[in-house]
Amino acid sequence: MSLLVEVFVREPDGEIRILDVPDAGYRSGGFESWRTTVWGHEFVRALGARFLPLLAEDDLYVEAGDVPEFLREVGLLRTRLDAVAHGTARPRTVAEHRHRIETRLRIIEESARKALEIGGGVLIW
Repeated sequence: MSLLVEVFVREPDGEIRILDVPDAGYRSGGFESWRTTVWGHEFVRALGARFLPLLAEDDLYVEAGDVPEFLREVGLLRTRLDAVAHGTARPRTVAEHRHRIETRLRIIEESARKALEIGGGVLIW
């Protein structure tokens, strides 16, 4: 299983509507196990991440007003990519793990930028 990264908007009744975004062929936010082994890992929390670690407990809904702060968090992890790859659990080499994290962060960042453009949020589930 993979975590899916989606862009959503809130309807007037509070329900969410997941949007079809262009080029949405690959929307993986990592393996399901990454909820705890990467995004919810103590090392990522220690870097100051507060959104992605929530995946350890449940799906992540980043509301429209929080998207700019979420983008800053993703940017922080991207600047510390080598440390994240070394500091989190990995089944493969550090280089492979780094590449996979970088790819997933890019997907998350692209979705968050799209959400920011339209006034929507990001769902990772």
